[in-house]
Amino acid sequence: MTAGMGRTTGGASAEAVFRPDVRLARTFLDSNILVYAEDSAAPVKQKKAIDLIVEHGSKRTGVVSLQVLGEYFFAATRKIHLDPGTARSQVEFYSRFHLVEPTVSDVLAAIDLHRLHRFSYWDSLILQCAIRSGCRVLLSEDMQHGQEFNGVKIVNPFL
Repeated sequence: MTAGMGRTTGGASAEAVFRPDVRLARTFLDSNILVYAEDSAAPVKQKKAIDLIVEHGSKRTGVVSLQVLGEYFFAATRKIHLDPGTARSQVEFYSRFHLVEPTVSDVLAAIDLHRLHRFSYWDSLILQCAIRSGCRVLLSEDMQHGQEFNGVKIVNPFL
């Protein structure tokens, strides 16, 4: 997957492929989507994850946060033993999606989500970044499938 993910079709640059189109509904990708795209031990999830990355890359609707990129690097190198250099290249590649940089306001809102809904703080920060970036969907297997918060629906694409 890694070797082919950096390629684009039709001669378009990677930046052009991943530049967000604000007319289309945005979708936030949690780190587990990115990790499964590398995980050959879970071939069904791997194919689904690759399809989602390609779909949201080509439509320019994919959104990730700095937190997601860090979680991806950690999980890819620790859990599936991806070479750190390769994982770094993938982080650079995934940073071409619309990138959300959490702010202090996001941290405080995530704390409130954690307090009110009992999500982990880190899941709350991901949800807050999805809300702030105008996403309609948050793709994650770590949260409760089907729940909706402030216009963002949580969807586990592996069900």
